[in-house]
Amino acid sequence: MRTQTQKAPTLALILPAYNEEEGLIQTVVKLGQIKDRLLAHDAIAEDSYILIVDDGSKDETYKVMKSLQSTTADIKTVKLSRNFGHQNALMAGLQESVASSDMTITLDANLQDNPDIIEEMVTKYRKGFDIVYAVRSNRENDTWFKKNSAEAFYKFAAWLGVELVPNHADFRLMSKRAVQALLSMPERNLFLRAMVPRIGYPQTTVEYVRGVRKAGESKYPLKKMLAFAVDGITSFSVKPLQLLFYLGLVISSVAGIEITYTLVQKAIGDPTAGWSSLMISIWLLGGLNLTAFGIIGTYIGKIFTETKARPLFYIEEEKNPGLNRRFTMKQAQ
Repeated sequence: MRTQTQKAPTLALILPAYNEEEGLIQTVVKLGQIKDRLLAHDAIAEDSYILIVDDGSKDETYKVMKSLQSTTADIKTVKLSRNFGHQNALMAGLQESVASSDMTITLDANLQDNPDIIEEMVTKYRKGFDIVYAVRSNRENDTWFKKNSAEAFYKFAAWLGVELVPNHADFRLMSKRAVQALLSMPERNLFLRAMVPRIGYPQTTVEYVRGVRKAGESKYPLKKMLAFAVDGITSFSVKPLQLLFYLGLVISSVAGIEITYTLVQKAIGDPTAGWSSLMISIWLLGGLNLTAFGIIGTYIGKIFTETKARPLFYIEEEKNPGLNRRFTMKQAQ
């Protein structure tokens, strides 16, 4: 277990925000109340803060952020140069805060993830856990399709060997050394839900009931959710490529049967009878080939992205007094 220190730990609450102008103030107010309760019980240090990362919002999110910062001393802000995506925005917040915090909690800015469990998460940290996952206790607020598709995804991912915490998104607490370990991972195709469990430090969970979005629209429609799922699986499992090999063996066996059938038809002088099976074979093999090329192409594309090693994000502006230090790869070695 992690060695405990006598002084209260510094907490950084990290909020990635993309077009969240409608609900951001309400979220910050709620987090401020929770932070005050933690301070009253000496659970966290006085220099704890909220860090908001604007992920290239197209509305007035950053204007709201600056307004909040001008009236509240414990709010820090980072503005990315454009929209780099939720996972990259989280990494930006972790990189900006790791040097000045003992633990970080990442959560969305829409209050769907119940922040009231933050106090329980901090308690778990103080008991020696480096990573505390916030896990949904049920999916009563989800549609039938979303609920069943999520369950199917977790089962499928587990079958493929992808290590995930079921019903956990990106609402989690991480100690300084856990964040440093995560930042030392050099990959560009981020899927934090599978990257964090690989760190291996003492981990536990806290259950909560996910609420409905308080304001704004969901940033993860079905198309984006499917792309995220595919990206996550192909980033942590090569089993789809292995399945292609076994599928090839099966198809070769079927092809042998088809060849035998065709020769028999030819021998009895009725070649027209095989026309249907021929057409089916052409369409089937054509579809399977395209699917195989797509899977292989996905992996090749990931290799292409990784070898370029481009930065995950660029910071356009930051207003973070005291957060000038940067975590580097040398610190992880």
